[in-house]
Amino acid sequence: MDRQQFWQLIEAARDQASHPDDAAAVARGATLLLTSRPVEEIVAADQALWDLMVDSYTNPLWAAAYIANGGCSDDGFDYSRGWLIAQGRDVFEHAVADPDALAALPVVQASAAEGVDLEGEDMLGIAWDAHILATGDQLPASPPTIRYPELDPTWNFSFDDDEEMTRRLPRLAALYLE
Repeated sequence: MDRQQFWQLIEAARDQASHPDDAAAVARGATLLLTSRPVEEIVAADQALWDLMVDSYTNPLWAAAYIANGGCSDDGFDYSRGWLIAQGRDVFEHAVADPDALAALPVVQASAAEGVDLEGEDMLGIAWDAHILATGDQLPASPPTIRYPELDPTWNFSFDDDEEMTRRLPRLAALYLE
């Protein structure tokens, strides 16, 4: 399964979900859709997912998750990127290019108003869960290749610095910090 096929899987899961903005619902749908695929595709889906996790490993996106979720640990950043993947390719690509653009999304605006975190931990296990459902066994022992890039040193400041966060991510700051 390549990236294009992975994104098609996510879109199909979103189309089937009663609430396509709900990352857990998208994860359940993607898992079920994956179970009907050949085992090799399930394994390849895990690599495709983690390739997207690598692509989205940036300080600006981490800062955006920090604002939106009222803090963001390493694991929390993984979960927020799982949420982002569940939102589909267009949202993912726009957010990676401009994390502050997340503030324009109705789901983000609603989450800010309701105090709901943008997290999708379930997305990270879709291939694992699908493999177990399809075969009764865990994914093969060879994990996906994950090589995170170096983080941008110009973003090496405290994300608790509201003034700096507002300067760099003004639309998200307006939703969450004011």
